[in-house]
Amino acid sequence: MLPANSFHIAFYIIAILISFTSLVYTMIQQRTDRLQNKLFLSMLLVVVLNCLSVIVCALLDPYKQDSQTAYIFLEIFQLSYFIFHAMISPILLFYVCSVIGIIDQFSMRRKLVYSLPLFLIEFFILLNPVMHWVYYYDENKEFTRNWAETIMYVVSIVLIVMSLYYLFRFWNAINHRRQMMLLYFFIVAIVGMVIQLVNINIKSELLGESIALMGLMLAVENEDDRIDADTDVYNRKALHLDLNNFFVTKRRFKVIVVHIVNSDIIQRMTGSANLDILVRLAVKYFQTIVPRYRIYRANPSIFVLVCIEEDAEQIAKKIEKRFEASWGYQDIDVMLNAAILYASVPEELTTHEDVFFMIDSPLPNIGTDKIMHGNALNYLMRRGDVEGAIQRGMAEQHFEVYYQPTYHMDGLKLHGAEALLRLNDPQLGSVSPDEFIPVAEQVGMINEIGNFVLRQVCSFWQSGVPEQNGLESINVNLSVIQCMQPGFVKNILSIVDSFKVPHENLNFEITESVAASDYNILSSVIQELKQAGFLFSMDDYGTGYSNMQSVFELDFDIIKIDKSILWAAEKEGTGRAILENSARMILQIGKKILVEGVETAEQIEILRPLKVDYLQGYYFSRPLPKEEFIELIHKRKECL
Repeated sequence: MLPANSFHIAFYIIAILISFTSLVYTMIQQRTDRLQNKLFLSMLLVVVLNCLSVIVCALLDPYKQDSQTAYIFLEIFQLSYFIFHAMISPILLFYVCSVIGIIDQFSMRRKLVYSLPLFLIEFFILLNPVMHWVYYYDENKEFTRNWAETIMYVVSIVLIVMSLYYLFRFWNAINHRRQMMLLYFFIVAIVGMVIQLVNINIKSELLGESIALMGLMLAVENEDDRIDADTDVYNRKALHLDLNNFFVTKRRFKVIVVHIVNSDIIQRMTGSANLDILVRLAVKYFQTIVPRYRIYRANPSIFVLVCIEEDAEQIAKKIEKRFEASWGYQDIDVMLNAAILYASVPEELTTHEDVFFMIDSPLPNIGTDKIMHGNALNYLMRRGDVEGAIQRGMAEQHFEVYYQPTYHMDGLKLHGAEALLRLNDPQLGSVSPDEFIPVAEQVGMINEIGNFVLRQVCSFWQSGVPEQNGLESINVNLSVIQCMQPGFVKNILSIVDSFKVPHENLNFEITESVAASDYNILSSVIQELKQAGFLFSMDDYGTGYSNMQSVFELDFDIIKIDKSILWAAEKEGTGRAILENSARMILQIGKKILVEGVETAEQIEILRPLKVDYLQGYYFSRPLPKEEFIELIHKRKECL
């Protein structure tokens, strides 16, 4: 026959199963190193111990009248229940403050003050066997509440109100999911507590707490969406959320950004799998100098370390020293080259956007000094100025398309021209494409700029001037970011066809180092546009690391040999051999050759025996504004 209180026992068993499941799942996740995690585990453990205590009490209760031993153990486990249960509200207060990110800013004095209610209640409970302030068993051995239990509930309510105060005060410091789940926890826990307070025969308090804690486990403690799968540190999304938290709670900290600058080379040399192994080795090293939960992978080759109390300068020096040594695995030693930046928040970086600005900005030429901070980060200010110039350029028409002619080697006749974008800003003056193009790609304006150039070129061709003066085609540079955009080919066709420009008169250029970054997508784009009649050139051949792969896998019509190869070939020796062999290889695979950087008649004579098709350089003309270019080709035509 079941005991009379079997209904209560069922509640407790359900509560202990839910809490124990949450406890096991949290431990399996193996992310228990944060104070937040430890406090959550403490609440789970308290609920489990409470459930065990009340289950034993419920089982012993029917025998208390007949067995003194049962009665003694009943009192022991009843006392243990109160000892552990009094801990829930104080731990909850510290947990909420930890989740919203303010507990680290609490002084030791404040922490002690917030802990005083717990000490007071535990004092009452521990003296209860003698003083019976919290509860007692009457002459019939029936459980009876006393005045201190009311105080215990009042203190719990005060601590819960304080938790809610901090939650709403720093509401914007956490994301929507955490906001809703913390509110859910309070609602369920309070409802369970109130029901049991009103009617002691309904044992709903522990069940409500266990259900609410499971909700916290799923929505707050479970961080699968914040974890980078390859390295098991936080990802870029987590960095966004945590930086928002730091700024909302006005926390002072330092940011260290580690760029692995040769990751692309290593990936090409050893493969993606080996690069992943090396990156994981680097992450393991980072974990020896800062906590795991302060490491973020912002990009595949960029890591961010947040220092709250640590000395960022010393950590940066340690990282620099470690990266001066090789990274070994499978009997192979590989050098990872790192650039290290660090700055203080809010002294140097005042906003969330400033931090990501530093993370995402292209690195300048770092030279021998691998650590940049203070004045060395002034290039970030320059990048911000360039971004402003780009926006003004599009809004106020400061961009202008220049043209540099190209010539046939045979007879040095005019062949075509390359369209080159220039930016002349009223504040910054002339801004180099090498500077504003990467910034435009990062801020999402490269499509707008690319469309502007293409429209200008198409409008120029539509005027009839290029064709009347013997131009066969005009070259237009493409950014890989443009090529990756959905609907890119459709957009190109729409613009070109709106000007009724024959497709064969446009030649799109892609830089080889860019083209090498994603052959499948680029190959598909090139094939689709070539089928529509457009031409394609590889620009700057000889400056990257994947020349042969680019040439063979992407169907280019023309290979443009970089000026550095030509200039190196002016003296007999290795440079000349590289030029000659490059030209021979390109001709053997059936591609045409254009050589950039031609500046002297002697260079033309070096190129003549190599069966080069086209020439481009200052020997013929520098890049010119459209009107000056038209004047140049008119004069050229009159001289023929």
